[in-house]
Amino acid sequence: MVELVARGVYLLKGRMVCEDYESLGLGEINDRLSRAGLGPLAGPKADRETAKRETMAFGILTAHSRGTPGGSGLALRFDALASHDITYVGIVQTARASGLKEFPVPYVLTNCHNSLCAVGGTINEDDHVFGLSAARKYGGIFVPAHQAVIHQYVREMLAGCGRMILGSDSHTRYGPLGTMGIGEGGPEIVKQLLGRTYDLKVPEVVAVYLEGAPVPGVGPQDVALAIIRAVFDGGFVKNKVLEFVGPGIAHLSVDFRNGIDVMTTETTCLSSIWVTDERVGQWYAIHGRPEDYRRLQPGEVACYDAMVKVDLSRVEPMIGLPFHPSKAWPIGEVNRNAGDILREVEREAKRQLGGHNTDLRLTDRVVKGRLKVDQGVVAGCAGGLFENIAVMAAMLEHKAVGDGGFALSVYPASAPVFLELMRNGAIEKLTVAGATMRSAFCGPCFGAGDVPANGALSVRHVTRNFPHREGSQPAAGQMAAVALMDARSIAATAANGGLLTPATEIGVPGETPAYHFDRRVYENRVYQGFGKAQTQTDLVFGPNIADWPKMEPLPENLLLRVASVIHDPVTTTDELIPSGETSSFRSNPLKLAEFTLMRKDPAYVARARATLALESKRRDLAAHGGPLDDGLLEVARILSGGGGPGNTNQEVRHLLQHTGFGSVVFAVKPGDGSAREQAASCQKVLGGWANIAVEYATRRYRGNLINWGMLPFTIREGDQALLSVDDFIHIPGIRQAVQNGAETVQAFVCNARGRTPLELKLESLSRDERDIILAGSLINHYAGRG
Repeated sequence: MVELVARGVYLLKGRMVCEDYESLGLGEINDRLSRAGLGPLAGPKADRETAKRETMAFGILTAHSRGTPGGSGLALRFDALASHDITYVGIVQTARASGLKEFPVPYVLTNCHNSLCAVGGTINEDDHVFGLSAARKYGGIFVPAHQAVIHQYVREMLAGCGRMILGSDSHTRYGPLGTMGIGEGGPEIVKQLLGRTYDLKVPEVVAVYLEGAPVPGVGPQDVALAIIRAVFDGGFVKNKVLEFVGPGIAHLSVDFRNGIDVMTTETTCLSSIWVTDERVGQWYAIHGRPEDYRRLQPGEVACYDAMVKVDLSRVEPMIGLPFHPSKAWPIGEVNRNAGDILREVEREAKRQLGGHNTDLRLTDRVVKGRLKVDQGVVAGCAGGLFENIAVMAAMLEHKAVGDGGFALSVYPASAPVFLELMRNGAIEKLTVAGATMRSAFCGPCFGAGDVPANGALSVRHVTRNFPHREGSQPAAGQMAAVALMDARSIAATAANGGLLTPATEIGVPGETPAYHFDRRVYENRVYQGFGKAQTQTDLVFGPNIADWPKMEPLPENLLLRVASVIHDPVTTTDELIPSGETSSFRSNPLKLAEFTLMRKDPAYVARARATLALESKRRDLAAHGGPLDDGLLEVARILSGGGGPGNTNQEVRHLLQHTGFGSVVFAVKPGDGSAREQAASCQKVLGGWANIAVEYATRRYRGNLINWGMLPFTIREGDQALLSVDDFIHIPGIRQAVQNGAETVQAFVCNARGRTPLELKLESLSRDERDIILAGSLINHYAGRG
């Protein structure tokens, strides 16, 4: 089904894989091409470096970079930007504080996350009013609530072959449309708004070679889950670009391709790009933008750093069990071996959610050898595509969801998709069958919609099934779970009364109705302000919209209190700052910070606040003098090596004058999942100065730490045993070390056992990133530049 090739692989003529290319002569290569029905190479045999430049990814990246193709670094400027209503307020506030005058490229502000406006009084709609005022003032595109989820609007209106788009959402992926999308935290959007660049080393490119054709009943989520299962655990494609090639692509509709592509985020790759063909050209013509299509394909000899081979004909209907898309199994295998597989899920849930008085009981849900589920949801940028829903409607025609406990909700991804489904009768068929139709909304993907009952299991065609993204709260004794499935198998399960059923068992119609895109929905409702900035317009602030608090530059020395230690193999951004019910407070940094780590370490906020209060006393003492209290004297004792109270008053004051206090979080591998910058900024607001990790799960989380002026330390595996909650870490000379480009920093763990050396690593920081940390945040950095 999926095979991983870890070494360099060559692709010839866009179709033939050649793993031993470098050992062959030109004649032997051309003989193989001839036997495969392909013509000979047009020129001499290419060397490895030349062939690496023949990938589609390399061409698009270098075309968007201010760097040189021969260099190792890229400085990217994007063609368009996108944000939604959980992120755009903070982005505009940060950019405004940094000198924003006008949006330099099309920037779309969509309203698809807090669109229900159901929590917190007026504050969600206040954010939407602010967003519209920002679009008017700075020249943006404003998509009102219920019109489209962020990525569907970008597909329909902004993507184009050869383009690059940056979004403040991790699922920013438009590869099948010839567009490289990257999802990052808000500060990277701010950099683009201010005319700066997105800087990175030239990434490795991994070919995803598709061959064969899916059998009827297998959908895009099945293919995506099979790929994620194969590559996630070993980090096979982490921070790399996936380039989809091979003859299998021709057997996939564009909707099918989009459905696979948006899930590539869950592999931890950086971005994706696909070969484009006549089907993509037709897609652009249908959407009224034929000029945005051009043929994309690798050169006749392209070298990839690795390859993922996928035989589409062997992919089975899949289910991604709790609590990660990579926990994927063929549905048939789960039904055949339910006891063993589900008991392992239960054990993992208990380990991951330990400390809460809750149990995930899936083995109790096996009925007649099949897993019984309570709810089906098809929504968002992955599930809510036209083709998925049209196929569901055909499968459920003349069938019923039933009057039992199973419920089915369907959310088309945009108003134009909804309109076409209404016109062709699909919505009528689904409604008659008992499904509930909803407007475009991302809530079921992040824990703010269709929350199941306590103890329930929901199967969803959405992007993620991390803990709590279904809305449960284990700390309050509320526990539910989500499994990921394709819309086709969700329809089959619905038709079978909620008993887990692969779509291949009940038959799937072969033809999908033609799609007609009606842009009048957007013409009549979406504010198109790009290039029309009304700079004299005032921003409209609701009572919950707050400015960022003042942030200090990095002090000469640091004393960090360990406020949380997390030994889980991976820590998601949802665990660092919860999604769902907290999203209403994302325009108020101080209020949102109260939720930091609430599901993983509820005592974290109190610890961080205590340290922040001590830092406030220290700054006040440094500025105004005054008496030394017991807390400051204890800190001075730690700074002086624990040598007792023998320091003079003057020596104590000198120590405190030049050493800042803050908190630090240790996690083995933090930052998997969402691009939300608040996972870092909430720690900063509470006085955080650093994270310590063995490694970071994603580039975007590490980047968020840096942009909020936090030190992204790493340590050797095993050194985490030195760290415990309430330990202090003394880092003398940290400012000078950052300034000088040091990649290792000597620190000391201070606790009742004494003072233990600890080497902290600060690797691969650019000069600009070091300057941001020195300034204390991206806002300070830009303010300092004037």
